[in-house]
Amino acid sequence: MSTHIGANKGDIAEKVLLPGDPLRAKYIAENFLMDAHRYNEIRNCYGYTGLYRGEKVSVQATGMGIPSISIYVNELIQEYNVQTLIRVGTAGGLGPDIKVRDIVLGQASSTDSSIVTNTFGPGINFAPIADYRLLSQAAELAEKDGIRWHVGNVLGEDRFYNDEMDRQKLIDYGVLATEMETPALYLLAAKFHRRALSILTVSNHLITGEETTAEERQTSFNDMINLALQVN
Repeated sequence: MSTHIGANKGDIAEKVLLPGDPLRAKYIAENFLMDAHRYNEIRNCYGYTGLYRGEKVSVQATGMGIPSISIYVNELIQEYNVQTLIRVGTAGGLGPDIKVRDIVLGQASSTDSSIVTNTFGPGINFAPIADYRLLSQAAELAEKDGIRWHVGNVLGEDRFYNDEMDRQKLIDYGVLATEMETPALYLLAAKFHRRALSILTVSNHLITGEETTAEERQTSFNDMINLALQVN
């Protein structure tokens, strides 16, 4: 048992899906995993382990933001020896080709957070990137399944409400979407030599104003869940 995860050794699989929303974790466990049992209720950040096509898989909610996901990724890796971590979260679309409900595969993650600078110091601008094998598998599966998908750079923001952000410049430089967790996931995966990928569903578009409801975000973004469960 770790500080924030109430599981025993062996309760958590080597592969873990990481939704931010605890209710999405519950939805995944109840609708995609066989014989799922809940191993964590601390702070209501639910965690479950079950079987997907005979493979042991876990799903652990991480909460919102870089500090929160950093806690769970650190503990999953250091206390439970998790090897593969796949974020299944939502993102705000930026570019004109990005539509609500599209899938964005985070090839890399830019950030306005100080997490990279605090890790390397001011002399190095480390680039947090995805595991190539997971990324390429997810892209191939999305193409095969006829899913609208994009791969590229996403922005991991420190603040949800950020009026100072020059979003047009991000669009001009090819940033596809914005969210709040991926740079921490990729940075920690690099530190501990683990495999990580962010599979994101565009829940709203920051330029057009189109958006989905909270209930839709919890229970209807099945394409990214299926992709995350199939890559290995």
